Amino acid sequence: MLVIVVIGIHSIARITELGQSIDVILRENYRSVIACQEMKETLERMDSGALFTVLGHEEQGKGLITKNVPLFEKALQAELNNITLPGEGERAESIRSLFNQYRSTLQTILDPGVKRGVKHETYFSRLLPLFQRIKDTADDILRMNQENMVVADMDARKKASAARQQMYMMLFIATLVAGGFIFFIGRWVLQPITHLIRSTREIKEGNLDLVVQSSSRDEIGQLSEAFNEMAASLREFRRSGQTKIFRIQQSMQQAFNNLPDVIAVVNPEGQVEVVTEAAQEAFGLKPNGKIYDLPYPWMATLFEEALRGTHRTASNEEPGIIQQFVRGEERFYRPRAVSILDNEKQSAGIILILRDVTQQLQQDEMKKGAISTVSHQLKTPLTSIRMAIHLLLEGKIGELTPKQEDLLMAAREDADRLYTILEELLDISRIESGRAQMDFRPLSPHPMVLEAVEPFRSAAVDRGLTLSVDLPNDLPDVWVDMARISHVFANLLSNALKYTPAGGSVSVSARAEEESVCFKVSDTGIGIPDQYLPHIFEQFFRAPNQTTETGAGLGLAITKEIVIAHGGTISVESREGVGSTFSFTVKRADRVSKEVTDS
Repeated sequence: MLVIVVIGIHSIARITELGQSIDVILRENYRSVIACQEMKETLERMDSGALFTVLGHEEQGKGLITKNVPLFEKALQAELNNITLPGEGERAESIRSLFNQYRSTLQTILDPGVKRGVKHETYFSRLLPLFQRIKDTADDILRMNQENMVVADMDARKKASAARQQMYMMLFIATLVAGGFIFFIGRWVLQPITHLIRSTREIKEGNLDLVVQSSSRDEIGQLSEAFNEMAASLREFRRSGQTKIFRIQQSMQQAFNNLPDVIAVVNPEGQVEVVTEAAQEAFGLKPNGKIYDLPYPWMATLFEEALRGTHRTASNEEPGIIQQFVRGEERFYRPRAVSILDNEKQSAGIILILRDVTQQLQQDEMKKGAISTVSHQLKTPLTSIRMAIHLLLEGKIGELTPKQEDLLMAAREDADRLYTILEELLDISRIESGRAQMDFRPLSPHPMVLEAVEPFRSAAVDRGLTLSVDLPNDLPDVWVDMARISHVFANLLSNALKYTPAGGSVSVSARAEEESVCFKVSDTGIGIPDQYLPHIFEQFFRAPNQTTETGAGLGLAITKEIVIAHGGTISVESREGVGSTFSFTVKRADRVSKEVTDS
């Protein structure tokens, strides 16, 4: 006990000493480092604002400057309140003086009455040198504090090393004392405990009739009596428990037989314990049968994955559908395996669930057929309506009043929008049914991406966004339909620009994988709430509160179908308020050529 107290007091003292050393680093240097970094960042944003203003983007530039001036002053004040090193105060005061001049010069840049040429001259002759001097001075303060942090860190390491050596010595002494204590008390305590352990193992093997003999009245004797009482209770529990378990099994079997879905409970060894009548009828699952004895390899694979706690997932792809004929009727099932966990979170078995989705698939096919038929039927009369509106607006039928012209313009916009929706619906229908003409050919990713991005560069500049492309030089050729894949990039880039506020960025990147090339379109926009991510590729789905702009919610659905037609996958990762990243894959041309050769 005394050794533990001594070690504890010594450890507390050393930890307190180390904590004080670390606190010095945080208090004296880290705050200054953070303040200098914030001053540099806000100063660069103000410089960007000044450049925007000089280039004619007054509102955007003024917004950046107005937002970052108080942030710079706040960081400067934090530095002035945390002067800890020789020469740091003079440099901080120098920054304050230079910034006063910088802010005064900014007024000339922001003055709408000053000509652009004067603003240009003022920026390069006065404002830019002040910017560089302030930034260099902040770098000096940052470097001073970082160097001092290194010195303080080395001192803390020395103290930690000394404390570690002392702890080793004290632990060695404590080990010697504990070894001696164990040696002398082992024969009085360990032997009775060993006897109890052997008895416990026998009970574990099912020998509940065991009685532990003990002649002592000490704690070990009391423990032996309690052990005998526990064994007696277990014997009684076993008698009543077996009856209860039998009753529960019968009740559960009756309940299972009345369930419409295919359900089976399988133990970790793959033996079926309980099944529904539907499972026996559709897949031949019977009590006491083995999963591995059935002619369904996918069922054994699903069982093993659930047992290991691993489940195959494919972003935005439908789970596998199993076709089965029951009483001569074609049925479709969607399989799922759920692990049964015991109190120790270990798998105690698997529940196989195969939900009958035959009616759902039939309804989906009917819905797709109805949409395709209606789209075809509407396209012809809509074309006539658009032509009639066009002729009226051209004045070939007669002169129009201004009010009539406004109404026809609105009708033309709505008709064009409806025509676009019909075209998109027909496009989805053609791709899903495989009737879409696809012109696959090997293409280099670099010109393909640059050609797709180029139409959006001016829009990015207009919105005040940064549009960048990051492609490795060693990307292999891809096997794509150029027109279709351009539509994918256009849709993803259009959405990224639409939902990213001014000052943000949109980037296109790619990486080579073993069988494909993965492309990513990332933005720093408003993001997508988690609850809407599973539905983002569904037809007609539009996340609420995302935008007030019009749209039918078909763009991402078409994008998904095009990617799938290319043999790839598409997924999205997003955090609300941070941004989104859409990723899709297409096959490598060299892999496709190899498959064609092998076949």
